Amino acid sequence: MVVPPLLTADAVSLLDRDRFVYTFGAVYESSPQLAAAAYSRCPFATRADLIAAFDEAAASLDDEAALALLRAHPVLGATGPMAKASQDEQASAGLSEIENDRRERLRIGNARYLETFGFPFIIAVRGLTVDDIDAALTSRLENPAETERATAMIQVRRIAALRIEQLVAP
Repeated sequence: MVVPPLLTADAVSLLDRDRFVYTFGAVYESSPQLAAAAYSRCPFATRADLIAAFDEAAASLDDEAALALLRAHPVLGATGPMAKASQDEQASAGLSEIENDRRERLRIGNARYLETFGFPFIIAVRGLTVDDIDAALTSRLENPAETERATAMIQVRRIAALRIEQLVAP
């Protein structure tokens, strides 16, 4: 597989709005409007500036829009439709290869989490193992709702930063 070269911050800054949204529209799951909001901070001197623009776009969401962003994320370990980036991230953590009893344990934990908090369990899985993910899910189920919503948003923003790092050179 041929991996395209990473964009530079200068090249990103030269993209028109439509191309920018096309390129970065999946940074936040199913939320290209956040790419459009980040574009308003153009030009970007560094990749860190680009990440900060996306971070600010997510941080500026009102409660309803933040909840919609959380709900846009796929269920970890599920086999349903999800963005290519999510498929790759989950596969890198071993979630696409887990045995049936572990998949069932995650399914039950995810269902309990969704019922408790109203959005799917979200964690930046890159670099984690299935055991790490399972332990985090079990632990975070004990969080108060306000704490967990803040934690989930931190994880969403971490996922976005990791996705940008896969597209843009340091």
